[in-house]
Amino acid sequence: MNANEAPENVRLIGGEMLLWSDMSNMGGIADWRGAALELIRRLVPASGRVLLVGPHPQGLVDEVVARASSAAVLLRSYPDACALGERHPGLAVFCGRLEVFAAEEPYDLVLALDGLLRTHSAEAPAAAWSESLGALAGLMAPGGRLVLGVRNDLGVDRFLEARPADREGSDDQWAPHGFDPTYPSGPAALDRGLESAGLSVGRCYAAYPVRQAPRALLSREALAADLPDALTFPLSARGGDRMLVADPLRLTRLVFRHRLGEELAPLWLAVATRPPHDDGVELPLGLVEEGTALYELTHDGARRLPDGEERQIPAGRVVEEILVEACAREDVKTVRELLKELAEWLEAGGDVSAATDSLVYDGERFAAINPLAGPSSPPVPRVVLCRILWRFAVRLLAAGHHHPWPWPLEADQLTLTLCGMADRPCDQGDLDCARKLDAELGCAGEEHVPTYRDLLGARDRLADQLTAALARISRLETKLSYRERELVRAKAKLRRSQRKASAYRKTLGYRLSRRLARPRKVARRVIRLLSG
Repeated sequence: MNANEAPENVRLIGGEMLLWSDMSNMGGIADWRGAALELIRRLVPASGRVLLVGPHPQGLVDEVVARASSAAVLLRSYPDACALGERHPGLAVFCGRLEVFAAEEPYDLVLALDGLLRTHSAEAPAAAWSESLGALAGLMAPGGRLVLGVRNDLGVDRFLEARPADREGSDDQWAPHGFDPTYPSGPAALDRGLESAGLSVGRCYAAYPVRQAPRALLSREALAADLPDALTFPLSARGGDRMLVADPLRLTRLVFRHRLGEELAPLWLAVATRPPHDDGVELPLGLVEEGTALYELTHDGARRLPDGEERQIPAGRVVEEILVEACAREDVKTVRELLKELAEWLEAGGDVSAATDSLVYDGERFAAINPLAGPSSPPVPRVVLCRILWRFAVRLLAAGHHHPWPWPLEADQLTLTLCGMADRPCDQGDLDCARKLDAELGCAGEEHVPTYRDLLGARDRLADQLTAALARISRLETKLSYRERELVRAKAKLRRSQRKASAYRKTLGYRLSRRLARPRKVARRVIRLLSG
């Protein structure tokens, strides 16, 4: 493809990459969906100019083009610019480096959700992050807004992923941004960078669960409070082909529990304004996706968008976390009491799609975090309980957690044991029905995959058990060797005694005594007979 084949709405500004495509490597581009789209819908001006800088998902670009009265896009990739120009003939597409882009008029809204790393090309040395931000701020009109995405080099997903961070990149990683001293090292550094560019931060969001697929935006005001586990549970990244170091659920909850949600966020999304300020748009406190539903956080709970009623977020701890801790302490009493209450809750009409990792318990009542659609016919509560405990048993054993039951116990045997502890005995038939219910709910195949940290923990526990077993074997071998020596000595002593006895029987005195003893024995017998 050459420049003569470009659509009429595509303009080359210099520094364009003719044979490179950012969209061909979508694995490195954040897949913004419901939460980001809702934020952008509120920010797009009714009659203003909007500029998208860098590659963005097609759905987001389509939304902006549909809502904005005037929109433009700046890309460095010539093939991507041509494809976008053909997709949207009325869209102004500029192709080249950010540093050489000179806008005819400033923009009321600038969107750079992919950040600034893909705004320069290989045709020139990469500009520093602060320089790119300054160039971006120069495109904004007074009172205009900037939505900027910034990846966190120390995000919680970095601690979860076993693969090196540079493995996710491709040919676009010519100069790792970690060598850029102006790149933000934290929320405070991000604020200083925006202020140095002449912008003021309106609101900074922490994006979760991973930088590749953000599904929740939490503001600093929301993170300053104690977020319930029912809210932070969906913010942990699970599944996929990721090589995990630790359990995402446990580590993410610890991040929020210690109020490090902003510092360790995988991605920051800053909304900044160029003075003078315009207070016409009220930014949300937080946006969270749960499946196909989108919720807006409020000071008292959450409200489903677009017109849902506000509801409180259930309090309490995740049931699986309570059970794992009790098993680690070998606190069988706590396990038994909690399972009995869980069985009673199910019999009283509890959620049939619940699981120990999607239930919270506040000490009095249970609440489902993400209720699923139930089966067509309601199952027996005993089968529902058996399914819940079977899933817990699989995750407990796969993760290698310590528990008070015999180590070689299989998941099915452990499930029946747990059902008995809940005073709801189950048999193999109930277990088969529980598996069918799990498949009907669409949860089959979601068994817990052990992480590296789990495997190392299990290895250490097995090594300790092996060491203890070897020590006992050594003690038993020592005792056995001592017993064998004692037995050899006893046999030798017996043989000596037998030889002495044999030699004594051959002596003259022994033979005479035996012969002389016989008449006396006969006389004693006669006397006993006569005395009757």
